[in-house]
Amino acid sequence: MTELYLIRHAQAEGNLYRMMQGHWNGDVTPLGLRQIEALGDRFRNVPLDAIYSSDLYRAKRTAEGLQKGHENLSIHYDRRLREIDQGPWTGRFFGDLLQEQTEEIRLFLHDGENWRIDGAETFARVRDRAFDCLEEIAASQDGKRVAVVSHGVTIRCILWKLLGIRLEDTKNLPICRNTAVTELVYENGSFRVGEINSTEHLAGIDVPEWKQIPDLRGESFDPASDPEYYCRCYEDAWKAAHGSLDGFNPMTYLGSAKKHFAADPNAVLRIFDGEESAGLIDLDTEKGKAENWGWISLLYLRGDYRHRGCGIQLLGRALMYYEKHGCSAVRLSVAEKNRSAFSFYRKYGFLRIGFTDNPQGRIYRMERKIGREEVGNDML
Repeated sequence: MTELYLIRHAQAEGNLYRMMQGHWNGDVTPLGLRQIEALGDRFRNVPLDAIYSSDLYRAKRTAEGLQKGHENLSIHYDRRLREIDQGPWTGRFFGDLLQEQTEEIRLFLHDGENWRIDGAETFARVRDRAFDCLEEIAASQDGKRVAVVSHGVTIRCILWKLLGIRLEDTKNLPICRNTAVTELVYENGSFRVGEINSTEHLAGIDVPEWKQIPDLRGESFDPASDPEYYCRCYEDAWKAAHGSLDGFNPMTYLGSAKKHFAADPNAVLRIFDGEESAGLIDLDTEKGKAENWGWISLLYLRGDYRHRGCGIQLLGRALMYYEKHGCSAVRLSVAEKNRSAFSFYRKYGFLRIGFTDNPQGRIYRMERKIGREEVGNDML
């Protein structure tokens, strides 16, 4: 008999950005690190004989947390435990896909048997390769306890097979939360399913409910087509940052935005919640180009969308844009008075690299490296 703990990875950047991750190899989030710590505490005194993991970073980092109290165990990596390869959907945002490919998203979420897009794995393929891997692990570890770290869709595919649920009925199977544990027993050539989606170790850790956060979408936006909207957004952002409109010149920023759009129409986006305008993204793709960093001119959310888990979706779009364009870092400026924005950017890896003083107060320049580098201290 083999006892297995099937574990989903901790919260990763793609989860937070509300995008399709697939084989995209992003980092875990600050919340994900807390989840990993809690998971390690849960298993500290559980006798483990082996740890297996997908080779994608978010799973590997989660598996490392299980070594707390089990430092003698190495981690065995297996590509068959990877998330589903989503092909052309990799790196796409849910909100955009919900608008553009509504039926395909419905199938992806609720009818895996009939979800097909060119260049992507099928659910059946994921089920077969992941189940084969899990069965091999279980058979080779007879009489032992084993932890296996994998991914959301992959774990669902395994459970569909183990529970005998038809792929077209996947809406009846819960989606396991980040670091959730599912208990399995393998004996006499077959599996028995115990508790599914156990998250007792996350007690006290604030994890927002997935369905409570809107999936925002973006559309290329020519500022010249609706200058009033652009100026209104920038005016609101300026007032939130500085407390007044002193020094605000809308025509200056509108002129810059027109240049940004002309350089790349995908650098200026109008953000929607369904059909409701919710914000704006403005990227200056020329500034910093020679030094290989990207510049965020404006990330704006309407007031009633702030503090709801939406701002990170805009930041995620900016970071993904510059990552796809090969930049090594992203920079922006934040008013010292704007403590909320300053805390937000610090939380997601931005560090101060300089400042200027102007009549509105001190303005910090901040930078975040693209990639998984060690986070250091502010230079100031």
